[in-house]
Amino acid sequence: MHDVKERPTVVERAMLIGVTLPDDTPTNTRSLLDELRELVDTLGFGIMHERMVSIRKPQAKLLVGSGKALELIEEAKAYDCDVIIFDNELTPAQQRNWEQLAEDKILVIDRQEVILDIFGDRAQTKEAVLQVELARLEHNLPRLKSAWTHLSRQRGGGSMQRDAGETQLELDQRMVRTQITRVKRELEGVIQHRETQRKKRMTVPVPTCAIVGYTNAGKSSLLNKLTNSSILAEDKLFATLDPTSRRCPLPSGQPLVITDTVGFVRNLPHRLVDAFKATLEEAIVSNFLIHVLDVNSPEVDAHAATTLSVLKELGAKDKKIITVFNKIDALWDEETKDDLALRFPEALFISAHTGDGLDALQDRMEAIIEADFAQLRLMIPHERYDLVARLHREGGVRKEEARDEGTYLVGSVPERMMSALQPYVLHESEA
Repeated sequence: MHDVKERPTVVERAMLIGVTLPDDTPTNTRSLLDELRELVDTLGFGIMHERMVSIRKPQAKLLVGSGKALELIEEAKAYDCDVIIFDNELTPAQQRNWEQLAEDKILVIDRQEVILDIFGDRAQTKEAVLQVELARLEHNLPRLKSAWTHLSRQRGGGSMQRDAGETQLELDQRMVRTQITRVKRELEGVIQHRETQRKKRMTVPVPTCAIVGYTNAGKSSLLNKLTNSSILAEDKLFATLDPTSRRCPLPSGQPLVITDTVGFVRNLPHRLVDAFKATLEEAIVSNFLIHVLDVNSPEVDAHAATTLSVLKELGAKDKKIITVFNKIDALWDEETKDDLALRFPEALFISAHTGDGLDALQDRMEAIIEADFAQLRLMIPHERYDLVARLHREGGVRKEEARDEGTYLVGSVPERMMSALQPYVLHESEA
């Protein structure tokens, strides 16, 4: 099967273009273009030139007018660029029209394709690899037609060749659809296996929380600090794609499972949101969420809105959320912190790097768990020490004393254990 595009052997020199649409502002375009620069940099491309363009009305053929398109292509050639990357989403036809205008000497892609490439590079687990493959196949399918039009024109046209091209196009489309069906079937099997693992985990009802937030806000670093782990935590967009769960014993002894999730980004390709819903389901089934934001980001409000929007789409917006502003060790403006504290009065300010503020975060986490778990005083006979061991595994033991009549405990008891422990509950007068 022919590729959708014949990419140059080395694609390194890029020109970035942000188009301000009638219902948008140049300020927002600049912000998104800065983010696109980070995304493209993550792929290792050299960014030679950037342009912002405002239009009164989107044009169906090229998004911008043909005169402006020719001007932009000449600029790309002047900077010796291999690729033009639009922050705006391009239709398959627009993509092809741009490449034709550039005489097929410059590759033209958009933000969606950049993100797909990053996800493809970073996916490691079987599930993530399949999810990225599915997203890529669905992205490529509508682009096959323009690819074959280009190939038949290169062969010089002619009715016999066009027929052959159309026949091959139909074969390719069928092949891609077959691959999509296969990947979906494999993905279902992987997801079912993960759900089985989750059900096993839920039979031991340890509270769970998911760390969510904008990509590169420091979620993996926070997971590492809270759980004494060493998960990959690079200063790059989408450094973590696969959900990672670690056990986190809180100061009271209360066990907790924390899961790091894939970071969000503005204008994430919708097919990737769909493809990664299984990955993000950890946010849905958790007891509560930790929403991490970069305190130093000038776009912190937009990042918060993006995360909350995706959580709403996933059906997780009504969960208890601890909002955390990370990276206070690198804070360069105390006024920024004061302003955020006024606008987010319940938020905590921490550094996953130095550990500052983590005590307050752990206290907040324990308070949420205590609200969901009964706090009881117990006197468990020595012959039922199996219940003491089980409470250590499934609940939280704040105090434990060996006494003549048994083991005295103060702790949080999950609903599942209430009936077994009910005979040993002490009243205030007995404690």
